[in-house]
Amino acid sequence: MIFNHLWGLYAHPQEEWQTIDNRHESMFYSLSHIALIALIPSIMGYYSSVYLGWSVGTGDAVYLTHESALLIGVAMYCALIAGVFILAYLAHWMAITFGSTPTYTQTLELSAYTATPMFMSAFAAFYPELWFVVSVGMVALAYSVYLLYTGVPILMHIPEERGFIYASSVVTCGLVLLVIILAATAILWTNGIISPTFT
Repeated sequence: MIFNHLWGLYAHPQEEWQTIDNRHESMFYSLSHIALIALIPSIMGYYSSVYLGWSVGTGDAVYLTHESALLIGVAMYCALIAGVFILAYLAHWMAITFGSTPTYTQTLELSAYTATPMFMSAFAAFYPELWFVVSVGMVALAYSVYLLYTGVPILMHIPEERGFIYASSVVTCGLVLLVIILAATAILWTNGIISPTFT
């Protein structure tokens, strides 16, 4: 089952990381997990912007057209998957410096499972108030970072003292990737390539 590690990552993360390390599923398994879990923010973004409307402050709710929301949702899905793959590549590249020789599949597992709380926080869009979605997103980000710090020594087989520095480097790369995605979004929107159309 694709989601069989989800409960464990929330209920007992260290034990679940150990299970993931012992089993090391195939590349296809990791790809399937990423492909499915990345659908959550894309679908929720589409649904909330077309049918629920977004509230920012005290103004009226803002809605997007079906076509505009669909285009943005597809672009978001591609960006999320690309972000996980790039983060996995960077984690794989940096691991050698820290005395570890993981396979790309291992770093893909690390990236995919640590990104999962962030992706699942998109369910907050059922209540599309900006303050609420941002609050849930911040909690999810904090938990993703916690998962990364607990998972690195187990999955990458890096001693905890070096694992902390390695995990901090991965977090930094993740934040840089996020800024790049946001900057690319702003450029595409201002140039009218993928700009929202409101109703």
